[in-house]
Amino acid sequence: MSTDLFAKYDVAVPRYTSYPTVPQWQETPTRERWLTSVGAALDGDSSLSVYVHIPFCESLCTYCGCNTVITRNHGRDRAYVDLVLAELDLYMRAFPALGGRPLRQLHLGGGTPTFLSSEDLGALLDGISARLPVREGRFEGSIEVDPRVTTPAHLDALRSRGLTRVSLGVQDVSEEVQQLVNRHQPVNVTSALTDYARANGFDSVNFDLIYGLPGQTIVSMEQLADVVLRLQPDRLAVYSFARVPWIKPAQRKFRDDQIPVGAEKRALYDVIRGRLLDGGYEEIGADHFARPADGLARAARSGTLHRNFMGYAELQTTALVGLGVSAISETPDCYHQNEKVLAHYERRVGAGEIPTLRGHVLSEDDARRRRKILDVMTTFCTALDEREAAAAKATLAGFVDDGLIAIDEHELRVLPAGRPFLRNVATFFDAYYQDAPSTGPLYSRAV
Repeated sequence: MSTDLFAKYDVAVPRYTSYPTVPQWQETPTRERWLTSVGAALDGDSSLSVYVHIPFCESLCTYCGCNTVITRNHGRDRAYVDLVLAELDLYMRAFPALGGRPLRQLHLGGGTPTFLSSEDLGALLDGISARLPVREGRFEGSIEVDPRVTTPAHLDALRSRGLTRVSLGVQDVSEEVQQLVNRHQPVNVTSALTDYARANGFDSVNFDLIYGLPGQTIVSMEQLADVVLRLQPDRLAVYSFARVPWIKPAQRKFRDDQIPVGAEKRALYDVIRGRLLDGGYEEIGADHFARPADGLARAARSGTLHRNFMGYAELQTTALVGLGVSAISETPDCYHQNEKVLAHYERRVGAGEIPTLRGHVLSEDDARRRRKILDVMTTFCTALDEREAAAAKATLAGFVDDGLIAIDEHELRVLPAGRPFLRNVATFFDAYYQDAPSTGPLYSRAV
């Protein structure tokens, strides 16, 4: 692909794990408005997902953009578990019928969920299952783990409580890159945990990778691809490094000349992409890959693929309730985020309050635009009415001329050459992005 195209479209754009995107949230729901939204989402033939954020990490990976608490003090583990369960109890008291609503999905993320001991992880999962029922055969339980601190005892505790998918943070295998990002993780550590998870009944073992990190080269990406194809994860998330030093000061340690950008950065992704496709994986959306038999690939083929704050998912539930510091929840007409500072979260949950920091009540126009953006990001096309088609032809003429998209009277389609620029295409439907004043950086770059 032309280097000029990457230079042309490598601008700061949202990742569209939500719409409106978090920087554009404007109307935080009151406690009453949020609980009304949750109640409506759980009425009738509804489905429930729960996300639990565990912020603790023993060391800081300097590329990381997540909400984390860096500590080696494990004396806080059980107290945090108790807080998360206390927050869930606030919802249970508001909605007594919640205990009869089957839990469809449970995901533990961070931070490092396996910072918790196997006993404390077990206590957390036992506490959730005691409050929310799990329907046999219709439950997906998953967790993000750091192979450097995850033990067989962790995996045993998780598997015995019904979790079936484990996602290993790998990022890169180059010692030079690992040193630059402060994450030393020998391949044999990743390999041993992968083997143990498979041998002990996990249906899906996944890897998270990042391209665009300091020090990465074509040669190092080939080496990464070799390791991945040898270990054969069931699915992969291959994320673009989001360089946002105005949000994450640790990223200021990287020099500009260490960071691949534009066409150079995309070439790193194409190494992984090409090797995975040749190895039998299917490309999913903007940055995921899966084996044909994996649930993510099946969802993409059936048109049920979803995208939210955790990336791509096999399905969309009616309500997503986020528990823990900084966790984000979602209903059809609201977003809601918990307090991001641990001390504030602890204080408010301890006082019996839903720990609201911010959120957004969606208008009818927001919901319509969200659907369009979700279509683009999951199926590479979306329906257009006559007015939208005319506007798209005028606004996106450059994309059409560059062979990235096709527009007719009823549909916008992203062509194969346009997939690297999905986020750019989606901005057409983003009223907040189009109208936002230039007040400083908000988003990472597209490529």
